[in-house]
Amino acid sequence: MVLLRKRISIPPNHIGYLYHKNRLKRTLNAGIYHVIDWWWEVQYVAIPLFEQLITITNQEIITQDNISLRISYLVQYQITHSEVLITKVDVFNNNPTLISHVSTIVHNFSQVYLRNAIAKINSQDLNQNRSNVLKQIPEPLQIQLEEFGIRVNKLIIKDIYFPKPIQKLFAAELEAKIRAKADLENARTAVASARALKNAAKIMDNDPNLKFIQFLETITKIASQGNHTFHIGDFPQNPNGNNSD
Repeated sequence: MVLLRKRISIPPNHIGYLYHKNRLKRTLNAGIYHVIDWWWEVQYVAIPLFEQLITITNQEIITQDNISLRISYLVQYQITHSEVLITKVDVFNNNPTLISHVSTIVHNFSQVYLRNAIAKINSQDLNQNRSNVLKQIPEPLQIQLEEFGIRVNKLIIKDIYFPKPIQKLFAAELEAKIRAKADLENARTAVASARALKNAAKIMDNDPNLKFIQFLETITKIASQGNHTFHIGDFPQNPNGNNSD
């Protein structure tokens, strides 16, 4: 007969479950425990109770307009009912670890609902509406994960990777929109300038002072080309009442 004293450590924010001969014996809160283990028949598992964050990458998804793209997204989840979880998974399977197995469960279920949500959106609207794709956690997803004692707190799209030909088309479309906007602004500026010139022309057309200034400018230009005599006003009359030759 072999007598072994086993030391059990349950970290903070964890809950432990003690098994003897593969049967659950007691629940352990955070702390250090020493138990007598006959023939190495005592096992335990520590389950984290704090939120876990995982990043899921390179998920291929098809949009409503049949564009195949890849996305990465974040899932923040928490084990809310550990007593349920230990009845749904192999707690002593260390390959992968328990928390890795839980992350796989969250990954698989969340992937299905994310694909369904994006399949209802056109590729052109996806980038602008990424924050609204999963504005609320789908209730069916929560129900399925609650069967494992898990609850999703956040589900956020992180990156969207469009195929290169689609990226070029989006870039060309954006360039065309920018050019059209610039052309529209230029046209508005030209119209405003033409309107201002037209209003100025009307003012000048009815102003006698401006007309006189224009007349003087014309005389000055003519005079600069040679010797000229200009007579402004009425011709003087001779004593006989006839105009001079």
